[in-house]
Amino acid sequence: MKYSGKKVLVTGTGGFIASHLVEKLIQLDADVRCFVRYTARGSIGHLADLPKEIVAELDINGGDLRDADAVYKAVAGVDIVFHLGALIAIPYSYLHPREVIQTNVLGTLNVLSAVQRGERATVVHTSTSEVYGTAQYIPMDEKHALQAQSPYAASKIAADKLAQSFHLSFGLPITVVRPFNTYGPRQSDRAVIPTIIAQALSRREIVLGALEPTRDFTFVTDTVQGFLAAALEPTAIGQEINLGSNAEISIAALCKRIIALVGKADVPVRVDPARLRPERSEVLRLRADNSKAKKMLGWSPGVSLRAGLLQTIDWVATHPDYFTPYTYRR
Repeated sequence: MKYSGKKVLVTGTGGFIASHLVEKLIQLDADVRCFVRYTARGSIGHLADLPKEIVAELDINGGDLRDADAVYKAVAGVDIVFHLGALIAIPYSYLHPREVIQTNVLGTLNVLSAVQRGERATVVHTSTSEVYGTAQYIPMDEKHALQAQSPYAASKIAADKLAQSFHLSFGLPITVVRPFNTYGPRQSDRAVIPTIIAQALSRREIVLGALEPTRDFTFVTDTVQGFLAAALEPTAIGQEINLGSNAEISIAALCKRIIALVGKADVPVRVDPARLRPERSEVLRLRADNSKAKKMLGWSPGVSLRAGLLQTIDWVATHPDYFTPYTYRR
């Protein structure tokens, strides 16, 4: 991919997917600027997990997406903006919907406005499969209806529509990529796969929320390849593109598979009511139609679920301090 010498901004770089994207961009010889949520401790999140020689090449900017001035400074002079910054925890959105909406909607508006005011960089905006809600048909293509079953999903629908509006109203070169359930090393245990793995490695039982819902899981390196392809494809501008595997697995079946890969046997699985979403908020089924990504981007996932789970298990096992297997992390 032709990223050598390109000036690239990635928002949300303290997070899971963005840290992998940053790592790959450096390997492709891009000039990478990172926008990370400022903390008094100077935390750079998962960027700290990258090799020191990679971190040394990064232009790291602390700030808040809700601060238009900080965002404008970060956007200045770049060729491509990968906008991944967001508050993504669904349970947290039940407790703090205002903060989630301000960060995800106003933050996206600030990114788009900064691009409009500046050199009109290409923007890859990050959506989520949660905007679809429970599948009305399978597989789910980009024409599937949008249904906000959580405040988080509502915030992402609004952000997606803002991105679309800036493309149609102002001609900004914007592509919306819609990852389904990305997993892999560096993901926290607010997500289901690291939650199961961390518990399977250390507990005598697995404690989860709903077991019946199905999800479409994609390994993080495959998701990153989709982002990279989308930014360089002119025909993707103005489009929404699913990044998923076109396969689904229930949480119960996923749990059994992880327990077997960890090498355990007969580990009981218990449902904790505190981990359940409100009944009408639970997304019961997700499975991507990825034919548009295949046709437009030449993209398809290359890492099998088994191979991806093994890599993730290894990472969780070697980073036990990152996880709280006896505590529910919202």
